[in-house]
Amino acid sequence: MPLSRPFNFALWSGLPLAAMALLLLVDVPRLDFALAHLFYDPQTGFIGRHSAFLEDVLHDRAKQAVIGLGVLAIAGFIASLLLSGLRQWRRTLGYLVLALGLSTAIVTPLKAVTAVQCPWSLQAFGGVEPYSPLVGHHPYVDKPGRCWPGGHASAGFSLLALFFALRDRRPRLARVALVGALALGSLFSLGRMMQGAHFLSHNVWTLLFDWMISLVCYRLILYRPARVEADAALPVSSS
Repeated sequence: MPLSRPFNFALWSGLPLAAMALLLLVDVPRLDFALAHLFYDPQTGFIGRHSAFLEDVLHDRAKQAVIGLGVLAIAGFIASLLLSGLRQWRRTLGYLVLALGLSTAIVTPLKAVTAVQCPWSLQAFGGVEPYSPLVGHHPYVDKPGRCWPGGHASAGFSLLALFFALRDRRPRLARVALVGALALGSLFSLGRMMQGAHFLSHNVWTLLFDWMISLVCYRLILYRPARVEADAALPVSSS
C-alpha cells in the first residue's frame, strides 16, 4: 500500500463534532419548519409527494445503484482474497465494505431509538401527529416516527468513503469522489425534503455521521503516515 498523504484528523473530526454540538444547542426546528414550508402547499401538500421522478428515479433507482456499488465492493474484497492480482487492493476494498456498511446500517436503529416524526406526518403539514424533538419530551403517539436521521441521504453521503479510499492512490480522483458524494447526498436530501419525508437537519446529521464513520475507518484501516515507514527503517542498535 502507498504511504498516506498528511491529513489533519484533529481538524476534520473536530469540525463535525462541533457541528453536532451546535445542532443540539441552536433552535433547529424553527429553521427546519421554515424550509419545509417552502415545499408545502396547504391545498395539495408537499410539492414532491406524488412525483414519479422523485420517488421512482431519485429515490428507488438511485438507492439501488448505491446498493449495487456496495455489492461490487463486497465482491471485489472476496476476489482479492482469491486472486493475487487484486491483493494490493484488499485493504482498500475491505475499508469500503466496512465504511459503506456502517454508514447505512446505523440509520435503522437510530430511527427506532429517536422516534422522530416525518414532516408529512405532522399536524403543521396536514398530518395528525404532534412534533417530536430529537432531544426532550416525546408526546405519546400510536405510530412512533422513523425519520431521523435521513435514510436516503445516507445512500449518497456514504460514498464519502470513496474519497478516503482513493486519496492516497488517486488524489485527483479522490477529490472528484468527494464532490460527487456531497452533491449526490445533497440531491437525495433535497428530493426527500420536497416530498416531506425529512427536515434539513435530519440530512445534515446523516452527513456528519457518514463523514465521521468514513474518517475513523480510514484512520484505523488505511492511514499509513510516512514517519511510520521511516521509524521502521531505522537500524536496531545492539546492546
